[in-house]
Amino acid sequence: MTLIELANPSRFLALASRVLPWLVAATVIVLAIGLYQSATAPDDYQQGATVKIMFIHVPNAWLSMFVWAVMSVSALGTLVWRHPLADVAQKAAAPIGAAFTFLALVTGSLWGRPMWGTYWEWDARLTSVLILFLMYLGLMALWRAVDDPSRAARAAAVLTLVGAINIPIIKFSVDWWNTLHQGESVFRMGGPTLDRAFLIPLMVMAVGFTLLFVTLHIAAMRNEILRRRIRSLQMLQAGKPRTAA
Repeated sequence: MTLIELANPSRFLALASRVLPWLVAATVIVLAIGLYQSATAPDDYQQGATVKIMFIHVPNAWLSMFVWAVMSVSALGTLVWRHPLADVAQKAAAPIGAAFTFLALVTGSLWGRPMWGTYWEWDARLTSVLILFLMYLGLMALWRAVDDPSRAARAAAVLTLVGAINIPIIKFSVDWWNTLHQGESVFRMGGPTLDRAFLIPLMVMAVGFTLLFVTLHIAAMRNEILRRRIRSLQMLQAGKPRTAA
């Protein structure tokens, strides 16, 4: 089934009903394996058991940026390709991305307290992630504030593309500025610096959280399509002239 075929909401709903049970099962299995591997991973010689926060923090941090990238592609679909489901995909992804970003901030603070001696520091990485979280909230507020769905879709798409500038800033902030945050230790030139005892659980958890996002996103898109159909029916019903009894 191509993207053009999926432009039909009914076809998308049919596909979602078929794949969601499998996605739920895969998500549960992979996350269960990842959580077990994370719990049984050895303590770090410097950080002790605190290092295990990494297995939750890092996947959420990655996904906070990945979800915004997905929304940026959807924004192009709204403005350039006029794909009927592009705005649905973007709107459905925003609350999920906000949740991942919030968890990244909270777990990062909990990890930073014993390592840095503070829950928060206004350095480039932490500040840019906080800005990302605020942009997610701003997009969600924009959709609620504008009554016309088409106007809201265009405005949200423009704001999303402008906000995409923040993604490379988050990614390369530790290279461009002097920050408390450690440098890249997984996706880097020369290969990962993490020991396999930490790298394997981390990658399993990253796959599990990615599956979680895909599952939640498809479910949220399905709900948004159904919500819009109900709204259209209500508007049609409200516009019908009442007949005399």
